[in-house]
Amino acid sequence: MIAYLSGAMENAENEGSKWRANITNWLKDNLKHSIIDPVIETAKLVEKTESQNYRSWKTSNPNKFKDFVRKAIDNDLNSVVNKTDYLICLWNNEVLTGGGTHGEVTMAYYHNKPVYLINQLDMPNQLSGWIMSCATEIFKDFELMQKRLLEIYGEKS
Repeated sequence: MIAYLSGAMENAENEGSKWRANITNWLKDNLKHSIIDPVIETAKLVEKTESQNYRSWKTSNPNKFKDFVRKAIDNDLNSVVNKTDYLICLWNNEVLTGGGTHGEVTMAYYHNKPVYLINQLDMPNQLSGWIMSCATEIFKDFELMQKRLLEIYGEKS
């Protein structure tokens, strides 16, 4: 099984790499699942295309910025649709000013991939009806989601 780790990057501290590393270790150790981490995938794309300064292009060279980000979008959505079995999504305040997570959750839903969403908004009613409806299950924290993933994907005795 392969999980895609969706969540804020553009406006998140260290592109949201900390929670992704933690859940990656947990998935490998407890379920023997593989992951696709868009933080790592984007870093590979940056290296491959020599685009280390792509964030500055948003204002200095918008067309060049769009070309790079479109490559990242294509990679991410291809992974969601064609390479993963389910999506884990951290939904928090940082995701509200981005767009990728919204698209990934929607595409996963559209392609019948389970979406396990951790909703960390201060006010749970801030979760949009669209995203709420795309989610297979919604959790208030990682621990509850992990318990559920063990029930679903853990070894059956």
